[in-house]
Amino acid sequence: MTTTSAQAVPRAVAVARLEEQWREQRSLRSWFATVDHKRIGRRYLVTAGAFFGLAGIDALLLRTQLARAGGDVLSPDQYNQLFTMHGTAMIFLFATPMLFGFGNALVPLMLGARDMAFPRLNAFGYWVFLFAGLIMFSSQFLGVAPNGGWFAYVPLTDLPYSLGRNLDVYTLGLIFLGVSTTAGAINFIVTSIKLRAPGMSLNRAPLFVWAIVATSFMVLFALPALNAANALLFLDRRFGTHFFQPDAGGNTLLWQHLFWIFGHPDVYIIVLPALGIVSAILPAFCRRGVAAYPLVVLATITIAIISFGVWVHHMFATGLPSLSLSFFSAASVLITIPSGIQVFAWVATMLFGRIVVRVPLLFVVGFIVTFVMGGVTGVMFGITAFDMQITDSYFVVAHFHYVLFGGAVFPIIGGLYYWLPVLTGKMASEVLGRWAFGLVFGGFHLTFFPMHLSGLLGMPRRVYTYPTGLGWDPWNLLSTIGSYVLAVGLLLVVLSVVLAVARGPRAAVDPWGGDTLEWAATTPPRPYNFASIPQVFGLHPAWDRRTLSRLETDEVLPGHQALLTSELDARPQRLVSMPEASLRPLLAALALLVVVLGLLWAVYWLAIAGVVATIVVVVGWLWPPQLTRAEAEAA
Repeated sequence: MTTTSAQAVPRAVAVARLEEQWREQRSLRSWFATVDHKRIGRRYLVTAGAFFGLAGIDALLLRTQLARAGGDVLSPDQYNQLFTMHGTAMIFLFATPMLFGFGNALVPLMLGARDMAFPRLNAFGYWVFLFAGLIMFSSQFLGVAPNGGWFAYVPLTDLPYSLGRNLDVYTLGLIFLGVSTTAGAINFIVTSIKLRAPGMSLNRAPLFVWAIVATSFMVLFALPALNAANALLFLDRRFGTHFFQPDAGGNTLLWQHLFWIFGHPDVYIIVLPALGIVSAILPAFCRRGVAAYPLVVLATITIAIISFGVWVHHMFATGLPSLSLSFFSAASVLITIPSGIQVFAWVATMLFGRIVVRVPLLFVVGFIVTFVMGGVTGVMFGITAFDMQITDSYFVVAHFHYVLFGGAVFPIIGGLYYWLPVLTGKMASEVLGRWAFGLVFGGFHLTFFPMHLSGLLGMPRRVYTYPTGLGWDPWNLLSTIGSYVLAVGLLLVVLSVVLAVARGPRAAVDPWGGDTLEWAATTPPRPYNFASIPQVFGLHPAWDRRTLSRLETDEVLPGHQALLTSELDARPQRLVSMPEASLRPLLAALALLVVVLGLLWAVYWLAIAGVVATIVVVVGWLWPPQLTRAEAEAA
C-alpha cells in the first residue's frame, strides 16, 4: 500500500523529527553513555566473542599439553589455572552473555518495541559484565587465576588447600557477574511482558522471545544459589567461618548442592536461547513456520521447570541415599522428552518445507546432529549404574561439549550469519561461510568424539599428563589435531564477519525472507526501530501484508517514548517516556568494581568507599528529574 504525496510530506517530517529525538550523537561521551539496545547488544556480542577467543587459546594449550603422553608444555599449576579459566569463561563469560547479546539486539525489534523496558539498567548490565570479565582474565595474566575447576569443589578450594587469591578472584568475580546477569534477566522479562506490539498476544510471540523469557526466569531462580555458595566460600576463606568444614560443623556436600542447584539449570540457561535461535532461523530457509508452535512453547517452559529437579544428576557418586537417586534419575530421563519434541518439530519443519540451503541453515543442521548425539549420552548419564562407572572420566568431557558446544556455539554462529544484516547492514560471504562450517563441524567431532573412547578406556578428567601404554595416546592425539582444525574454522567465522563489516555488500531489506518483526524494519534498523508501532495480525508478522502495510501508513508515534501494552493480549495501555543516554550506568558499575577490588585486595576501607559511591550514584540515577512549568502542566 502506498501513501498519497499529501500524506507523505507530514509523515516524512514526523520521521525526521523522530530521528533527531532518538539519534545519539557520535562522540566519546555518547560511546560511554549510550542506552541504545542495538549498540549494547553488539557490545555484548563482541566482548563475549573476545572472551571466547581467550578461553579458546586456553583450550589449545590444554590440548597441546595432552597431545602425547608425558607432555611438558605446562606445569601442573599452569594447567589447573588454564582449565579452570577455560571452563569458567566459556560458561559464565561467553555462552550466557553472548546469547543475552542476541537478546538485547533483537528482542525489542521482534516485539515491535523501541527499546528495552529499562535502557539504563541494560547499559549498567553490560558494564558490569565487562568489568567482571576483565578481573577474571587479568588474574590469568598475573598468575593468580582461579585454579580449582569451574565447579570449585570444596574442600580443595577452601583453606588451607588453596592459598593465594586465586579462588577469591573466582568467588568475587562470579558474584559481581551475577549482578549483570540478574539485571539482564529482569529487563528481558519486563520488556517481553509489557512492550509487545499491539496484537502480539502471547500465542503470537516469537519462539526466540519465549526462550529468552524462560531463560530469564531460570536465571532469577537459579543464580541466588550460586551467589550464596560463592559468598559462603569467600567468608570461609577470608574470615574463618566454617560453612564447608566438617571438623567445625560444616558440610562439604553443601557446596555441591548449592552449586548444582544452579549448575544443571545453567546448562539449559545456555541451551534454551540457542534453541530459540534455531526456531528463528528455520522458517526463513524452510519457507514455513516452525511446526507445532504450541508444543515447542510448552516444551520450552517444561524444560525450564524440570531442569530444577535434576541437580543430583551430578552427585550420583557422592554417597547419597539410593532412594533419592532414583527420583533424580527419573527426572534426568524425563527432561529428554520436551527436548525431543523440539527436535521433532524442527525435523518436521524441514521435511514439509521448501529448503533453501544457506550458511545459517548449515549451522542449524550441524547443531541438530551434534545436539542429538549429546542428548543420547545424556540419557546414559541418567542411569545411575552407568553414571557411577564413567563419572569424572573423559566421557563426561565429551558429553558436555557435545551438549554445550553443539547446543550453543553452532546456533550462535548460525545466528551471527543470519542476523548480520540486522546487526551491521552487511552480508557475509557465502563461500567463506561454507568453508567455516565444514572446518568447525569436522574439527569439533574430531576433537570431542575420541574423548568418549578415551573415557571408556579409563582416562580421568582434569589430569595434566598421563603415562604411555594405557591406550589413550591415539585418541588424545586425534583430539588435539581436531582442536586445531576447529580453531581454524572459528577463525574463518571471525574473518568472514570482519570482512563483511569492512567491505561486504550492503544487505537488502529482509534478505533471507524472515518471518519476525526485525525483518520488517530497515536494514540496519533506525535508532527508534519503528516509526509507527506495528499492529500484529498473525504469528508471522513479516509475512503478513496487513502488518507491513500498516507500518507504512499508520501515524508516527512521536517523541522519545514507548507504548505499554497488556500482559496477555498486548492491548495498548499508555505511553511512557524513555530515558536518555546517561553516564550513570557506567559510574554505578565502576563503583561496584571498587567494592570488588577492595574485597579482593583486603582493603576494606576501599570496599566501604565503593559501597557509599554506589549508593550515591544509584540515588542520583533514580532521582526524579525537575520538570519545566510547561511539562508540569502537561503532566
